[in-house]
Amino acid sequence: MTITISQKEFWELFVEIPETEASVQMLSPMLGKSWNIFDTFCPFPQNLGTGFWGEIELRNGLHLAISEHELHEDLVIKNPERQHPLEYSFYLAAYYQEQNCFASNGQNILFGSGLAPKDRVKSLTSGKIIEINVHIEPEIFYLFMGKQKNQLPQELAHLVRQSHQEYYSRAGTNTPAMEVALQQILNCPYQGMMKRMYLESKVLELLVLLVEEDVAARQGKHDTFSLKPDDVERIHYAKEVLLRNLDNPPSLMDLSRQVGLNDCTLKRGFRLVFGTTVFSYLHHHRLEQARKLLVTGETSISKAARSVGFASRSYFASAFRKKFGINPKEFLLANSRSSINIDELIG
Repeated sequence: MTITISQKEFWELFVEIPETEASVQMLSPMLGKSWNIFDTFCPFPQNLGTGFWGEIELRNGLHLAISEHELHEDLVIKNPERQHPLEYSFYLAAYYQEQNCFASNGQNILFGSGLAPKDRVKSLTSGKIIEINVHIEPEIFYLFMGKQKNQLPQELAHLVRQSHQEYYSRAGTNTPAMEVALQQILNCPYQGMMKRMYLESKVLELLVLLVEEDVAARQGKHDTFSLKPDDVERIHYAKEVLLRNLDNPPSLMDLSRQVGLNDCTLKRGFRLVFGTTVFSYLHHHRLEQARKLLVTGETSISKAARSVGFASRSYFASAFRKKFGINPKEFLLANSRSSINIDELIG
């Protein structure tokens, strides 16, 4: 069954509630100690699903929103023709479709400003949906670019269009640098004014990375290397092999032999399909799995590190901090929900 609702009706279902640690932890353990980053906090409408939506105004014309929810049924939102700001969204777990543009886990969409046509946005009941969304008014974009209105460089002009011109959109794959900034947003270590400054810096870092990718793609600077359909299947199989063997992954040569590709095709093809290198993909998922183990509060830092293949605890701690913006010890203290002695877990 699919629920279809208008954009106006959808947002009218949200009711703001006071943001407390108990309310946020109940709706989103994901946020950890960063539970109080929002100006506005709402539970997801119960008749549509479970979860939350929160927003913070970083400055006038620059808004950051985070949502984490799980739908009861497929959801279609009917949007009217409307004026649209610059916007980008990152999906950490989702399936989203708008006309010919779709995104799923590990992908992003960049929108320019201008006229958004009447459309239908569909989200599927494929599990948890996590989205980090940023709205930027054109005036703020000009300000950050150090330009007066209507004076953007030619390669960026498509991102700010007139009110009668249809907006620009482009979907892409999250890079490791983007994933790091996203996790730092979710684990914001600051409060008060420092919190806003920190989050704004990460929002702008993501914008730089997206615009850099967009300019390169439009100028044809991306690798023209192409893959056959059978090669793509083999590369997806290589990813499955890596995920099954996080604690003891095969070498690149062994992985190439297992999937039936030469190492050059595997390296270039893996980057083309997943937007990152084989090593970076493995490194990212090792740390993600370790984070999930620590969230349960049922294992120690050393055991979590070893279970995903990190022989050195100090290297694991450094890599964890670089990716998530927090030490594993601090993360464990903030997220442990177990009755096990915390000193034993840290050891």
